[in-house]
Amino acid sequence: MNVDQIREYCLAFPGATENLQWADDLCFKIRGKIFVTLALTAVPSKLCFKCTPQTFAELVERENIRPAPYVGRYKWVMLDRLDELSQEELREFIRQSYEMVAAKAPKKAQPPKRKKKRTPAGKPKTRASKH
Repeated sequence: MNVDQIREYCLAFPGATENLQWADDLCFKIRGKIFVTLALTAVPSKLCFKCTPQTFAELVERENIRPAPYVGRYKWVMLDRLDELSQEELREFIRQSYEMVAAKAPKKAQPPKRKKKRTPAGKPKTRASKH
């Protein structure tokens, strides 16, 4: 698959969005959580996605596939070449990544929690009860 085919496939998932992040990485997200990244300026282009622990162990044994920088410990892999996997394999791994990330992504944005005001001594303020 090439960059355009990967982009088209990722954006076909329900709720999927894209944006450029970290200067040159095209990130595909579901509800604000990344499920695939594409390094656009790398030659050849590089692709990262999340996978199951078993799939991770199998994939990193292959040539040109390694734990993704910074997130490898969370079972993300990096393909150093887009043609390292067949089109069918890549589609399946991207689908699995989308499903895993979507399952844990927040269902909708929630307002930030308000912090309790604290007294100078660091204790929460309490309201005096009126009698």
